[in-house]
Amino acid sequence: MRLTTALMLVLLSGTAVNAETLTLYTSQSPEIAQQTVDAFQAKYPDIKVEWTRNGTSQLLNVLRAEIEAGDVKPDVLLVADTINLGQLKKEGRLMAYPQAPVGSYDKSTYDKDMTFFGTKIISTGIAYNTEKAKPVETWSALLTEDNKGQIAVPSPLYSGAALNHLHSVVNVPGIGWEFYEGLAKLDIAPEGGNGPALKAVASGLAKYGIIADADVIRAKAKGSPVDLIFPKDGVSFITEPVAIMSTAKNADGAKKFIDFLLSKQGQELVVTQGNLPIDPSITPPAGFPKLSEIKLLPMDADNAVATDKETREKFTKIFGG
Repeated sequence: MRLTTALMLVLLSGTAVNAETLTLYTSQSPEIAQQTVDAFQAKYPDIKVEWTRNGTSQLLNVLRAEIEAGDVKPDVLLVADTINLGQLKKEGRLMAYPQAPVGSYDKSTYDKDMTFFGTKIISTGIAYNTEKAKPVETWSALLTEDNKGQIAVPSPLYSGAALNHLHSVVNVPGIGWEFYEGLAKLDIAPEGGNGPALKAVASGLAKYGIIADADVIRAKAKGSPVDLIFPKDGVSFITEPVAIMSTAKNADGAKKFIDFLLSKQGQELVVTQGNLPIDPSITPPAGFPKLSEIKLLPMDADNAVATDKETREKFTKIFGG
């Protein structure tokens, strides 16, 4: 009788007896994060997801404080770029998951040591104002006197996507550091993130901009006089990777979360959220090319971590910082 009473109290409290808790830290926007969590919990109703959302830099600051205090809370991370995860991997703070269902996905979308896995493609291309500029085919084609002071460039010292772009192109023949030196000669001053750069292009203050794909495509769909070019010499990309912390209290739940994001259902969710899926068999959202139609410029996260300090310093020197 006592056991029955105890069980009734548990049920009345609203706590499921067999429920697991999965703690997620994510940089997805609140609306998108809620969609992701809801879809996962619909498939795994016995797993309760407790999630915290903030910008990647802010989340990493919180995580660093937790590491210092010896009280790491998240089981799983879903953040914007691979460089931060590459640093955590270097420190041994990520759990390898060699059984992750990467299937035939492009190897550039996940870590070779299977510690983090891309969930979508967010590329950086060339936006242009359709009323003031003409499309170009390559990155170097931007470097003309006609474009002096007319290219909006987010700063890699502020924007994760811009930092990823910098690390992706500096060693690519035909782009490289020469591209950034050419921008400096045109009096281009990189600053801020993708939002201000897109506003500059849409308003006509700038003819061109180096901007993340979805931002431009959504603005065009809403009637803004902008369009996007995927240069034929390639585009950098971030993958919004997911990773399990080595200190995860619910590693099994975290693996299920990764399985879901990499599944067809998870990739179809990416499409409904307005981004390019990493699964090439799934039709992309309206306005996006097929993955096979663009050239991706992969970034070596391990090398980016090792060279980040000197890369930032060289960038700052080029632009007179």
